[in-house]
This record gives sequence, C-alpha cells and structure tokens, in this order.
Amino acid sequence: MLCCRPKKAPDSPEPPAEEPPPPAEPSPKKKAPSPPPPEASSPAKQVENGAEAEEPSPGARDRLRESRLRFFREGGIVAMSASLQAFDDILQGPLATYLAASTKIGGDVATHADVVRQAFAVQRSYLEMASTSAAPAAAQLQNFLQPTSQKIQEIQQFREKNRASKLFNHLSAISESIPALGWVAVSPTPGPYVKEMNDAGQFYTNRVLKEWKEKDKVHVDWVQGWVQTLTELQKFIKQHHTTGLVWAGKQQATAGAPPPPPPGCPPPPPVLDMSQLNVSNGDDPNDRSALFAEINKGEGITSGLKKVTSDMQTHKNPNLRSGPAPFKAPASNASPAAKVTPIAKPPNMAKEGKKWVVEYFKGRKDLVIDQVEMNNVVYIFKCEDCVVTIKGKLNSVVMDSCKKSAIVVDSLVASAEFVNCQSVQMQVLGTVPTVSVDKTDGCQMYLNEQSHHVEIVSSKSSEMNILLPDQSGEFVEYAVPEQFKTTINKGGKGISTVAVESLG
Repeated sequence: MLCCRPKKAPDSPEPPAEEPPPPAEPSPKKKAPSPPPPEASSPAKQVENGAEAEEPSPGARDRLRESRLRFFREGGIVAMSASLQAFDDILQGPLATYLAASTKIGGDVATHADVVRQAFAVQRSYLEMASTSAAPAAAQLQNFLQPTSQKIQEIQQFREKNRASKLFNHLSAISESIPALGWVAVSPTPGPYVKEMNDAGQFYTNRVLKEWKEKDKVHVDWVQGWVQTLTELQKFIKQHHTTGLVWAGKQQATAGAPPPPPPGCPPPPPVLDMSQLNVSNGDDPNDRSALFAEINKGEGITSGLKKVTSDMQTHKNPNLRSGPAPFKAPASNASPAAKVTPIAKPPNMAKEGKKWVVEYFKGRKDLVIDQVEMNNVVYIFKCEDCVVTIKGKLNSVVMDSCKKSAIVVDSLVASAEFVNCQSVQMQVLGTVPTVSVDKTDGCQMYLNEQSHHVEIVSSKSSEMNILLPDQSGEFVEYAVPEQFKTTINKGGKGISTVAVESLG
C-alpha cells in the first residue's frame, strides 16, 4: 500500500524562524523547529476567505502582544474596557458633532468648544485610571479631581469674560451644564445629577434655537449635539456607574466598620455545681415540731398581740378616719436632665447650579445677591433677623423657616413663597405674578403699581397684610382674611364660602 504525502503549494513559504535559514536546503530527516508563540508566528502571506493578507511588521506584532497582555492582565480590566469603549462612543459620536458644529460657527464658540474638548479628554484619563487601580484615599481623590475642576472653572470663566459676545447664549448653555462632568464625585445618584445639569442649560439652548432656527441650521445641529452628549453621558452612567464611579480592584476598608463575627458556635455555659446550693426542702423535723407547737397553744396564741387602746380606735378619734397620707416619691439627688441645645450650623451663601442658597445667617442686614439670571432660584433657609437684597430679574424666591427677616427683589418671573416663617416681610420693586404663604404667622407684602395683577394664595397662616402705594406714595395696608364662613347651598347642592371680617 502506498502512502502519499500531500504536495506542498508552490507559493506557501516556510514559517519564519529566529535566524535566517542556511542557503542549503534542509535535510528531510531533520526535526522541524518548534512553532513560535501565536503573537509572533504569522506567515508572510495568509490565505483567508480566498484573499491574501500581508504579514504584520515586527513592531505591529509587539503592539498586538502588549495590548493582549494589558487586556487580559486582570479580570476587572475586561469590564472596565467595555466602560471606556462606551465613553469613547460618546466622544466620537454626539461630542464630535458638537465640536464640528462649533468649528463651523467659529469665534468664541469654537474657542469655548476647544476647552470643552480638553475637559472631556481629562475625564477620559480619569476613567482610564479608575479602570486600573483601586479607589484612593479621600485626600488623594481631591488631587485626582483637580484637573477636571480646573477645566470646568475655565469654561465658566470664559463665559464671564465674554458677556458682550454676540453668541453669549451659546457660551451660557455650555457654562450652565458643564458641571455635569463632576458626576465622578457624586454618589449614590450621579445619573440624575447629570440630568439636572442638562436641564440647567436648557433655558439657553432654547434661546439659541429660537434665534437661529430659521437662520442657520448649523446652530440647530450645535444644540442637538450638545444636548445629546449629556443625554448619552447619563445613559453611560446608568449602565456602567449606577451608584457612583466604579474603581478596579478591592475598595479600601471603611473606618468604623464592625469586625466580622468569629467562626464557629459559642462555647456552652459552665455546669452549675448543685452541691454548693443551700436549699431547704422542709424535711427537717425540728421545723415541723415548732410549727405544731405554735398551733397547739389554743387561746394563748393571741398573747403576743398588742392591745388596741382608746386613742387608737377610729370611732373615738374621728381624726383617724381621714386615711393614710398620699404617697410621695422620695426626693432624688439626681440633677434634672440638661436641656439639649441644637448645634449651630455655619452660615452659607453659595450658588449650586441654577439655585442660590442662603442659610443659617443671623443679624445680617447686608446680604446681597447680584448678577442673577432669569432661570435662577433663591432659597433662603433658617435665617433670623436678616435682610436679603436680590438685584435683577429671576425665576422665584423661597423663604423657609425664617424669623424676623425680609427680602427685597427687583422682579420675579414665577412666584415668591413663604413657608413655616414668623414675622417676615417682602418688597417687590417690579412685578411678581404669584405670592404663596403657607404655615406663616406675620407676613407683610409691599407691592407697587406694577404688581396689581398679583395672585396671593394663603393657607394655615395669620397676620398677613398687603401694602399698596396710593397717589401720594404712601403705603395703604389691606389685611388678608383669616376667618371664613361656609354655608350649604339651597337644595344641598354644594357649599359657599365667604370671608368674614373681624369686628374686634
């Protein structure tokens, strides 16, 4: 029987070896060399799906080997690589659309967009570091977050330095929403934080659309690219970092965590030595004989009783009928519990996104908030004996749990609200559509002729007065009703409620 050896293809070369082969043809009886590793063993030309592929260069083979080693070095790297790939999709997708539209618009928008590009690049580096290392300590974490914080500040400062720009709405839309990149320091809800920042810039993106929708479609693409960037960023966080930034490796132990319980069951209690107990069971004959001797005394058993004299008899001494004195608890030497004083919190005035927060001030009459915008909200909380002056037109003002305080505002787009306050005042120099008063005792509202269309809604409140200027400029006070009379309509069809004036 003949054994046929397959014929070798004329164009199939020998596998590459570490050293060039000798010029003489190798003997067929020699042992074939061992094949090199998969990364390095690649024929000069491979036939794949009927097509020939060129052999990768040695440098390409080294890069391929290094990428594989880096990819498979740790099990956690695979998951984080998917996270980085998803983030790269955002950079190459909607963010690239925004950057391309910014370049077409040019001017301040293009310069601004270049800083935004740098901020996203810094964030990608931060995510890449998180994918290869464990979470650092709190002090080190602040240093790692510093580059992102600096880029956000640079973007916002660029808007402030170019307030006279014709494209100011573009700059403001980015500046109001760029704090979304701070989600890496937010826990446990970074996704909703990004949405809140996206909504903060919506006021200016709507302005851009209103101004340029019919003029230039590039500006519409610019808005859609930026809004889509933040929307995709929120989806990315929800999928890969739902409750906060995920770090590779084991997290550092949290201080104060209880130690794990020891393994195994607790030891049994010691056996009680019953021989050491002195328990009488009543079998002692001496105890029983003494008992019977007392019983057999007969009438003599009462000889030990005391005689009741006349001064002890209640029918002869009526004073004894009053009964025993009421029980009085013995005086305790323990001092009464000290009154718990609430911890005073430090005063704070800061802008958080589109909301101004003023809280825990006492005795300050010079609090001023200027450079407000129409989408801003001012929230005043637990201030006492203070005056807050707000310059400019804004959305709304809320005063919560304040005492003996006042606010002075130019104009409001939506409303002014008072909740759980005592002895507060408000003066509106311009217009205000609605004033809401809830659970407040003492509220003075100074309005002017531009605010005659105001609607005032009150509930569970007292001592409310509206002061309007007359022709001479003097304020005339009008009390808001607090008492009401309700009657049932004829035929039992509904009820009617009218205010009742106090005659006292």
